[in-house]
Amino acid sequence: MIRVLLVEDTGLIRGALAALLAREDDIEVVAEPGGNGQVIARARSYRPDVIVIDVDSPQGELTKAGELCAQLPECPALLVTGSPTPEYLRRVLALHPPGLVGKNAPSDRLVEGVRKVVAGQRFIDPEIALLAFEAVENPLTPREREVLRLAADGVPTREIAERLSLSVGTVRNHLSAITTKAEARNRIDAIRIARKSGWL
Repeated sequence: MIRVLLVEDTGLIRGALAALLAREDDIEVVAEPGGNGQVIARARSYRPDVIVIDVDSPQGELTKAGELCAQLPECPALLVTGSPTPEYLRRVLALHPPGLVGKNAPSDRLVEGVRKVVAGQRFIDPEIALLAFEAVENPLTPREREVLRLAADGVPTREIAERLSLSVGTVRNHLSAITTKAEARNRIDAIRIARKSGWL
């Protein structure tokens, strides 16, 4: 039997994933901890064959997944994510997880991922792999991101300058550079592109 430790904060989703995995004759869900901060302790206690963890939770699950991969290399992790922005996806892939599957994938893909990582193979959901391949590296500097975040919040140019201790001309130069880097038509288009690309 493949023993699975399931980590998911949302009860409804946790129950659905557990039921999905339990349908398989060779898979047993040994624990379903919520976001209680005890995942590593439970993993050491239960010694599962694989940990399935949702990394979209705001409760720091991505950090927790990184700790799991580092502290329990003998127990592979299959990370589950929704519709990540390219920027977030890069952060997830930087953990070099043994497995990664999307929430919108067919149900059999989760099962396939579990079996493959337990067998010592790496499994990346093809749709997520394609998104990662197409992802464009964030071209904006930290200062440009600050300026654009304020502009996206509707802050006028002069106020952006005051808040960041810049001249109005410098703010305009940053906005012009952002528009060029984003290959946008104008500031509004640059904001839209930056949000869609996960640069903000």
